[in-house]
Amino acid sequence: MKSAYDLAMERLEKQSPTHKITEQQKREIAEVDSQYKAKIAERELFLKSQIKSARESGRYEEAESIEKQLGIEIRRLNEDCEEKKEKIRKQVS
Repeated sequence: MKSAYDLAMERLEKQSPTHKITEQQKREIAEVDSQYKAKIAERELFLKSQIKSARESGRYEEAESIEKQLGIEIRRLNEDCEEKKEKIRKQVS
């Protein structure tokens, strides 16, 4: 007798079958991930130094604005990264 979990998983598999990704796709995804982690780290270093400089000189509103910009840029880069990885996953081998 199957559990409710097993039955739910079978239904889910019928609605949206899982796709196996190849080793090449895994390498490409890892490469994209690595590139975007580097881009995010680069932006963080650059903007955090600007935030620190703004705070040290008493420009708190500017520092806050740069913090918001940093959050927006990190979110955008993460979204771009996920889009590229999804394209790779959807490639037919």
